Amino acid sequence: MHVGKSEQPAASQPSAPENSETGQMLKSLQWELNRIQRTVRLTLQSKLQGLVGKSLSSLNENRELANSIQKMLDTHSLRIRCPQCGHASILRVSPRKGMPGGAFVLDHTIEGKRTFHGGSSSVPPIQLTAKPERKATATAKTRPQPADAGELQSKVG
Repeated sequence: MHVGKSEQPAASQPSAPENSETGQMLKSLQWELNRIQRTVRLTLQSKLQGLVGKSLSSLNENRELANSIQKMLDTHSLRIRCPQCGHASILRVSPRKGMPGGAFVLDHTIEGKRTFHGGSSSVPPIQLTAKPERKATATAKTRPQPADAGELQSKVG
């Protein structure tokens, strides 16, 4: 078996190129991206405040309103923070007796269980937050990644 540089323990290999020009460029780019995302989030949140307390005349119209808001938020990987529990949630409208326009609810998962908070006849308060990662995505990030494309690997079969 040939022992090459790529088979050294991970501790002896340089981690990220943090002090290099490339590393600094990536840090700067990430900072700029975070700034832009924050600006988008705050702008959307501000504009959506005009809908808080509004309700349309029918269940279908309110569902279309909630769907439109949610599509806009999905485009930017955003969710509404539930004012009751603080979790990131999806705005939906559910049918309710005595409420011809339905009830605006915040749909989210708490400790693995689907939960609905809210239930008013109008658009609830809107504070935006980042969309959480899916569990499968978060799990995949903790798994070891394949070796760099530039390294040779041999398969024993």
